[in-house]
Amino acid sequence: MTSEQAPVPGRIRIGAAVGLLLLSPICAEYLIGYDQIISHPWEMLAGLLVLGPLYGTVAVLIREAARRTGRGWPTMVLLSAACGLIQAGVIDQSLFNPDFVDDASWDHDRLPTFIAGLGVSVKYVVGFVGGHVVWSFCAPIGVVESCVPSIADRPWLGRVGITVMVVLYGLGALVIFKEHSEHFLATPAQFGATALLALGLIVAAFTLPRRSPGRGSGDRVPPPWAVGCGAVVLLGAHQVSSPGWGGVALSLVALALAGGVLLWWSGRGDWGPGHVLAVSGAALLVNAALSFVVEPLGDTSLAVKYGANAALMIAVLVLLAWARLRVRARYCNERSKTVRLGAWLDRGCSTRKGP
Repeated sequence: MTSEQAPVPGRIRIGAAVGLLLLSPICAEYLIGYDQIISHPWEMLAGLLVLGPLYGTVAVLIREAARRTGRGWPTMVLLSAACGLIQAGVIDQSLFNPDFVDDASWDHDRLPTFIAGLGVSVKYVVGFVGGHVVWSFCAPIGVVESCVPSIADRPWLGRVGITVMVVLYGLGALVIFKEHSEHFLATPAQFGATALLALGLIVAAFTLPRRSPGRGSGDRVPPPWAVGCGAVVLLGAHQVSSPGWGGVALSLVALALAGGVLLWWSGRGDWGPGHVLAVSGAALLVNAALSFVVEPLGDTSLAVKYGANAALMIAVLVLLAWARLRVRARYCNERSKTVRLGAWLDRGCSTRKGP
């Protein structure tokens, strides 16, 4: 029995799932510090009781669906886009509600690309759905999988665990839907269009052909540090794009370029967990860094805000350092086998070159 097939203690698998359950809402709502809750640390902790079921369960279920069917990141990206649409178009209805946030900045960003016939702002469609794909789901999945590289491509939960996640998600979604439906409700056409688009993405996610990584000298990719730097540039461009059509175009180009290059490179033989961690970690670092210049909504204590920003940045750096050590240790253990995790890790194992 290989190490990949060896039984893994339940506490490790459950610990990984719980880690993703918590990291997902932190990346989705807290890391960039846009909300006034950033200056209320205890409220942030309490908020995880709702945001964990709303975001974290979805991240766990997306990952389980992909890993149980032997699929990888293309499937997880499409499922994330579908769930992002459901989140923004059905559950909290932020795509359609003109008064979702009681602040002048809401219309400042919404109106320049608002399409009256559809009742949506293109800026918010790209920002909300893209944000869910990257920060709510995919980046947390990549980081947590890097922390447990020996089971990164294996399911973590059984039937009971999956059932618990589904129930928690239903409860969290119901709470948020009821809260945001008290003063606004999207039209049946808007609900229907959102559901159809999400369904199309889900079908596409499971009809994509499975890919096998390439092999050979022509399968080289840049080292993880270079991939991470590129991800920082492109994701940063997406995040700081202006509200107008030019900003939307820049955001779309940045996301399309990042997605296309990653799809191309990830099918090559030299692509490994180090690259996944570099891209996922870059996403976390972008928002953690931007949090220092983001002005939160409402009244906030700047001293507490910057303290929270700094604490989250330190936590991200520690988490990424730990994940890198775990990936390196996994590579050193598997170096003599056929697993190709990236030659960049050889320096930490011994003077003899690995695969």
